[in-house]
Amino acid sequence: MAEDLDSLIRRADLDELVRFVDSTCHSRDWEQLVRIRNEARSAVSTGRQLWPIATLANYRLALWAPAEDAVRALDDTARTFMPGPVSEIISVHHTWDELEEHLAQGHDRSLIAHERAMRGDGISFDEPTALDVPMQVQNWEPSYVMASYSDDGVDFPAPDLPTCRDSLDTTETEPIDDPDSIYAFRRLVEPWTAHSNGDADACVVEGGVPEALGALGLSHARTAPLSPYEALSWLAWTAASGGAHGPRRGAATGRGEAWWFLATFVGLADDWPCDPDEFGDIVNSLEFTAFTYDKAPTGGWGLHLVIEDPEEGLAIALRATDVE
Repeated sequence: MAEDLDSLIRRADLDELVRFVDSTCHSRDWEQLVRIRNEARSAVSTGRQLWPIATLANYRLALWAPAEDAVRALDDTARTFMPGPVSEIISVHHTWDELEEHLAQGHDRSLIAHERAMRGDGISFDEPTALDVPMQVQNWEPSYVMASYSDDGVDFPAPDLPTCRDSLDTTETEPIDDPDSIYAFRRLVEPWTAHSNGDADACVVEGGVPEALGALGLSHARTAPLSPYEALSWLAWTAASGGAHGPRRGAATGRGEAWWFLATFVGLADDWPCDPDEFGDIVNSLEFTAFTYDKAPTGGWGLHLVIEDPEEGLAIALRATDVE
């Protein structure tokens, strides 16, 4: 096996190396898989472009190896081009009980704990968090849409949302200045706009849905009311996704970004991290509306949402799209 690997590395035979990785995973030889990763990574410095093999081996290690071996995927630079963050990939097939003893303290451990909590595992309240949101999903939060990973890559279905059928004529309105909310939204969709083909814009107005969509430049729209569950799930899915070509950030980071954006819009950013129960009460007091319009893209990735704060008399319209 070692001589076979050395020969394939020297020839930089990508097709045969992929088959070699497949065979190694099938035989559950995790030490050999680590060696493939390391040899392929080292070969890059000699001009052999084998980083796809290093990435593939590290991905399979995180996905399929037992917990004590899977965590070795965290120690490598071959995570950059994976279909998602290593913290999310490891969390698909390994429970927190299996992983906890093998994880060093730090950012990766915290993200994995968050990912496993979102999948239903109990996490100690003493576990440090890197995201400033509670590990455990709160009772006012949705069951978030979680990604699944396989040998073929990642599947991250969009949340189930109602069809926009209600016709609405908008009201031409000038937006008000709210740079903090606009920045928080742009941070939420950054992988779509900074690393892919996406576009995003947002505006805050005094008023409701007609005024918010008018300030966005629309004269007519079709809308559908959303529950707080549906809206929060949509925001978190957007923030977790990389869009067409951007790096996926993972469910845990997506949830954290959704919390931060909403906290900023309702004026809790200065009290961050905010009290979860107070924040939940405020989120449930907001009104959420999905929208579309005649020239809206129908494929790819999209977020079209208006959030109203009736108590403050404010609304924010969010529009983000990305296509292949």
